[in-house]
Amino acid sequence: MTTPYQRIPILLTLSITILLHFAHCHIIDEHNDINLVELELDQKAMKQKMSQFRLYWHDITSGNPPSSLPIVKPVTKTGFGQVNMIDNPLTLGPELSSKTVGKAQGFYGLASQEELGLLMAMNFFFTTGKYNGSSITILGRNAVFDHVREMPVIGGSGLFRWARGYVQARTHDFNLKTGDATVEYTIYVMHY
Repeated sequence: MTTPYQRIPILLTLSITILLHFAHCHIIDEHNDINLVELELDQKAMKQKMSQFRLYWHDITSGNPPSSLPIVKPVTKTGFGQVNMIDNPLTLGPELSSKTVGKAQGFYGLASQEELGLLMAMNFFFTTGKYNGSSITILGRNAVFDHVREMPVIGGSGLFRWARGYVQARTHDFNLKTGDATVEYTIYVMHY
């Protein structure tokens, strides 16, 4: 027969075991909550949409006011190091007079010393139609003299939340005298 004092270690051990069990269950519950969140995201992934559309990007350096301004001047004769800040119109057709659907806002810089290679960092911000108030973020390399340039879509906002995909850029028109350019962008984007 055990005395009351001998039962204390047994009761203490039992109490600690019960506490650890509940603490372990709590950790498991927190872990299950995390899994439930992941499960909800996986269910949403099944409802993703693929959108494809074409826009025209107008880089106007000669306008009054221009839509593209150099904010860092080049340090070499090749132009390497120049950075332009942009607020370029996005239109449905190649003519600047066609319907404006948004703005390309951001910057591009001459990032290559050997060729005309740009680093493009910009948001295509939509101002009309179904995607009004939404944006797509593009960040990538643009080798200007390549016929087709591909850059990644790294995100978005509004109806383009969680966006990922790519764009293909093709020069539609480039004026050597003014430096103005019109570039066709075909966008392929996965979003919710």
